[in-house]
Amino acid sequence: MATSEPGQYEGAERVERSERRVRRGDIRDAIEQDILTGRSRPGEKLDEQALARRFDVSRTPVREALQQLASVGLIELKPNRGAFVREVSIGELIQMFEVMAELEGMAGRLAARRAGEGTIRRIRELLLACETAAASRDTDAYYAENGRFHAAIYEACGNAFLASEASRLHQRLKAYRRLQLRVPKRMEQSLAEHRRIVEAIESGDAALAERELKDHIAIQGERFADFVASLSVRDAAE
Repeated sequence: MATSEPGQYEGAERVERSERRVRRGDIRDAIEQDILTGRSRPGEKLDEQALARRFDVSRTPVREALQQLASVGLIELKPNRGAFVREVSIGELIQMFEVMAELEGMAGRLAARRAGEGTIRRIRELLLACETAAASRDTDAYYAENGRFHAAIYEACGNAFLASEASRLHQRLKAYRRLQLRVPKRMEQSLAEHRRIVEAIESGDAALAERELKDHIAIQGERFADFVASLSVRDAAE
């Protein structure tokens, strides 16, 4: 009877752990992009086996990526049926952005009152990273740095519960924030807003920091029209 070499299973486990660590984020981002761009349509089933072949990985990191996307509301996991792209109405999105604006505004207000020199220096560094990404016209890089920028503000607010809730909703809206960056000139506008936010926090102006962050997140006026148009372009691509 053939026997396994010593450490064979341990080696396989290490490979799987490495695969999960390295590829899960890439797989998640790719599926997210498929949903946003209309390649995967609302109501469509996502085939785990086909995705595993596409990314040349086992089904384990694919399942974990799908679970992450389900946790932020982009897909729905149906028992004994699999993963399906979730359809989110414009009204539901607007409601989530309204709540997000309030949470971010509160985080900004508290950060302006509580942030120390080290924390402000970190926020400044992330602002510089956003500027570098914007200068290279790299929306994907800007999207990533933008997430880190907002996470630093949550940390600076000194309220762990608020930071947790804001982070959770931020994750749920990440895909749609990415879609917003496809609107012409939105990246430049976002960067200008980041600069004003940092100035308000650095100066300790709590009311201004709250207002700047709420305005930065809220979808209203022309920005609302642009956002709806970006969704329409995605739907037309289907």
